[in-house]
Amino acid sequence: MSNGAPLAERMRPTSLDNYIGQKHIVGQGAIMRNAIESNLLPSIILWGPPGVGKTTLANIIAHQLKRPFYALSAINSGVKDIRDVIDKAKSNGLFGQSNPILFIDEIHRFSKSQQDSLLGAVEKGTITLIGATTENPSFEVISALLSRCQIYILKHLEKSDLLEMLELAMKTDSFLKTKNITILENESLLRLSGGDGRKLLNVFELVVNVIGGDTIVITNEQVTKIVQQNISSYDKSGENHYDIISAFIKSIRGSDPNAAVYWLARMIEGGEDPLFIARRLVILASEDIGNANPTALVIANNCFQAVNVIGFPESRIILSQAVTYLAASAKSNAAYMAINAAIEAVKTNGDLPVPLHLRNAPTKLMKEIGYGADYKYSHSYTNNFSKQEYLPDDLAGSKFYDPGNNARENEMKEYLKKLWGDKYNY
Repeated sequence: MSNGAPLAERMRPTSLDNYIGQKHIVGQGAIMRNAIESNLLPSIILWGPPGVGKTTLANIIAHQLKRPFYALSAINSGVKDIRDVIDKAKSNGLFGQSNPILFIDEIHRFSKSQQDSLLGAVEKGTITLIGATTENPSFEVISALLSRCQIYILKHLEKSDLLEMLELAMKTDSFLKTKNITILENESLLRLSGGDGRKLLNVFELVVNVIGGDTIVITNEQVTKIVQQNISSYDKSGENHYDIISAFIKSIRGSDPNAAVYWLARMIEGGEDPLFIARRLVILASEDIGNANPTALVIANNCFQAVNVIGFPESRIILSQAVTYLAASAKSNAAYMAINAAIEAVKTNGDLPVPLHLRNAPTKLMKEIGYGADYKYSHSYTNNFSKQEYLPDDLAGSKFYDPGNNARENEMKEYLKKLWGDKYNY
């Protein structure tokens, strides 16, 4: 059996050449790689799901630039810890050393005052900040700090990346390379990883250790059985957190308030950040309910604001009210599907020209060449409606929004059909 550090830690790369995935930012010729190789790296925020290499990338950057490296976790660090690092950085600067890198994991958990304490040092270049977050930094990082950082988005690892990681582990890890391992089937390993490299290696190490012996053949059935029997061992880094939030969202989407409030209780008892839960409710209110019940978004947003003001333990009541309301609401993903379809049309067709009658005409010349000509001002017509084409010519008549089959959106269907006739005859 392997001992010492977990496989994921033993396989942590130390250079960009050995770093797997994220070719869009660190592949040959990519923007971040160029910045690192030219030693002109600004303060950055790495945004992406767990297990895709944020911490590893921060360590590689510090190693490659040969700079002092300080790491803080937003879970257990405060303003004093930040100031201590900044003071050390200033002292290093007196002796001509390069400005250090301060890596802050889960920077989205820092309060405003904690983030404020970073501003001066980041702006003056006393430190180079690398923040890592699984949350959208636009919502979680104060604008003053955000404006001083470059944002890089890391993606879930692709199947090819995950398989490369497994092959590398079997060939180079001091323990695994002593074994004769055959991966007969890899679907269960990949499915359980969810695109998370650390999770993949944790599962793989568990399976290898449980099977034992020098010759190991891995199948889907074995992987599933072993993981189910050893879930606590396999879930070393708290990945179960993401399974619970998934069950929570799916229970609300499935209109089961009993299950939804159970998973809410699991998260509360597990010490989950209440704002993390409330944010998910705001997203769900549009993605899974939308125009079937527009009030859902109002409820969810008010829940987020209230939780932000109150905090635990009282905010559990507000969360419970919002969760049960959303779970019991009519559902529709029509708005979600509409924007996805429209974005796909933009990607497929490129930047189609805006029809002349819809263009802005602030100058005399623009008016003379037809900008805004023939536009019909809706409020000048009966029922505040004038029938005209609002899409580019190449997309005329396209349908992106298909209202769901519920009372509210059925009313919308009838209204649109009355206005447009066949164009909106769903």
